[in-house]
Amino acid sequence: MEKRQGALYFDREEERYNIRFGLEECYHGLYCGGGLEVLVGKRWVRTRIEKAADWYLVGIDTDWLDGLRVRV
Repeated sequence: MEKRQGALYFDREEERYNIRFGLEECYHGLYCGGGLEVLVGKRWVRTRIEKAADWYLVGIDTDWLDGLRVRV
């Protein structure tokens, strides 16, 4: 199965991050421990999303998740 690429965004209604694939298509399957890949420079890095005081990606050094290029 081919992986789909999109961008992370925070859904205020669900109080969690989701992935937007286009203007009308979203992925609402991100939960703590959920695996995904994030584009770092020119390579895809496997990670998972977690939440402590705030949401973060394990092993990815950034304070801002909105708009990150990801694939699932």
